[in-house]
Amino acid sequence: MKTLWTSTLSFPPAVRLLMANQFAINLAFYMLMPYLAAHLSGDLGLAAWTVGLVLGVRNLSQQGMFLIGGTIADRFGYKAPILAGCVLRTGGFALLGWVDSLPALVAASAATGFAGALFNPAVRAYLAAEAGERRVDAFATFNVYYQAGMLLGPLVGLALLAADFRLVCTVAAAIFAALSILQARALPQRRGVCETASGTAGAGVWAQWRQVAGNRPFLLFSAAMIGSYVLTFQVYLALPLAADAALGADGTKATSGLFVVSAAVAVAGQLRLTGWAKRVFTGQQALIVGIAAMGAAFVPLALVPVSSTAGVLGALVVAVAVLAAGSAVVYPFEMDTVVALSGEKLVATHYGFYNTVSGIGITVGNLVCGALWDFAHARGATWLVWAALAATGAGCAAAVSALARTGRLTHPASQPVTA
Repeated sequence: MKTLWTSTLSFPPAVRLLMANQFAINLAFYMLMPYLAAHLSGDLGLAAWTVGLVLGVRNLSQQGMFLIGGTIADRFGYKAPILAGCVLRTGGFALLGWVDSLPALVAASAATGFAGALFNPAVRAYLAAEAGERRVDAFATFNVYYQAGMLLGPLVGLALLAADFRLVCTVAAAIFAALSILQARALPQRRGVCETASGTAGAGVWAQWRQVAGNRPFLLFSAAMIGSYVLTFQVYLALPLAADAALGADGTKATSGLFVVSAAVAVAGQLRLTGWAKRVFTGQQALIVGIAAMGAAFVPLALVPVSSTAGVLGALVVAVAVLAAGSAVVYPFEMDTVVALSGEKLVATHYGFYNTVSGIGITVGNLVCGALWDFAHARGATWLVWAALAATGAGCAAAVSALARTGRLTHPASQPVTA
């Protein structure tokens, strides 16, 4: 904790505010979202397809709109979309607890998703701009606050849920309302370099997108990193499926424990792992080693007999811990690479595009992984799933290594659009 506090104080006030902001955002988000499906199906009695619709709209409105959010941030400055996202989350979370009609629930879900698309690229671009040459350290410290919010959010939500789900939503909305007021008063205005293009507003947007689409090293890096996001998401898909298959009714409790392990490893180990990686590797080497470790996390599950409940449970804990540690190594260097490949121009737009690509990759990867799980589980060969995920990590690491070896991770972005 002392190391975290010292690291936090070493950054400018705006960076410290963004870190506290992200902690509060995740605290509010995760105190509500894990329990939303149960509220919709249990308290409101909605059919399963409508529950899926409400949750799917939130994910689609966020993943599908990241590029829009990044574009807005580069054109109008970083503060406006951060503030707008917090205001949208305030209204969206309040509605989720107090409405019961499907159209209102869908609208609230869409608002909460679009809010994430607004502030996520803007926050990361703002952080990169303020941190300057200390981007890697800033993103490492930022991730500690991010993961801490994920760790505490479900626990706070569970405590509030003992009273009423509406109380959970009201408290979450109140947190976002407080964030909106705090940032309106305390967050300085910050604009990215060359945030607008010459010509009309419409032409400017297209010029921004053409610049990103013409940045070949960045596009190759975005594609190469898709596999790492597919691996990270298995905490929500393949690993819970394995827990349920091994433990039956106790699988849900085990899954909750896995989430705690994942967040705890990131919170406790992020700064140490980043410091170690900076001492031992270059930034590109750290990316490769971290991704390779993420793939290797699934190897123990491929080797443990499914008939051994204790063995599977132990392998799950090892997998989650190694996956979280690998992700912690990758994250700050990954974010720094995006900025470097953007040429520090239109950084939020690049982040928005990067998140959109990763979101599409996660969706496709989950479909493939889910289908493979059904196929392998029916035949008693779940090792196929873990072998495929390990191979995904190896392939992703090899792709990033190839980009580094050919110099594509150090090439500047294409020439910026004239401001």
